[in-house]
Amino acid sequence: MTSLSRGADGRARCAWVGADAEYQRYHDEEWGVPLRGDRALFEKISLEGFQAGLSWITILRKRPRFREVFAGFDPETVAAFDDDDVERLMQDAGIIRNRQKITATISNAALVRDMQSGELDAFLWSFAPASRPRPGSFDDVPAVTPESTAMSKALRKRGFRFVGPTTMYALMQSAGMVDDHVEGCWRA
Repeated sequence: MTSLSRGADGRARCAWVGADAEYQRYHDEEWGVPLRGDRALFEKISLEGFQAGLSWITILRKRPRFREVFAGFDPETVAAFDDDDVERLMQDAGIIRNRQKITATISNAALVRDMQSGELDAFLWSFAPASRPRPGSFDDVPAVTPESTAMSKALRKRGFRFVGPTTMYALMQSAGMVDDHVEGCWRA
């Protein structure tokens, strides 16, 4: 598999993007861009958890509905969701209807709500690795790192769910804690 693909606009991008316009926009504007703030990072943790076992494009296409039904991922509001909200969410075809992922998002929201302002941001970013050489190809991009494993363990110790080391490495990539745009990508 080649590590780059060329879009209709002539730009070389990481090959995972393909020709999908929404994926290209996400790659160009969000993926690998440093993301800060408790609420934004809570959303990222939640969506990465929902993505487990699925493709990211599935989540990306459903993200507007996720934001709507999860109150913009406001931890205070989501933490107050009850059994009726879980049942409402289980009936919503606009999101991933997985009870364990829904209840994990609600319990994770309560953990974030109980943190000090800025604590989640500082905590997650404390695991960001030192810069490393840019990957030359996808073969150079890990699925798990010591930092994502440590982040996963620390989050689980705090009670977070759906935060495995592979999921946390995906969060590190999408939140710009690591930059895995391969050599030759216009964003590299």
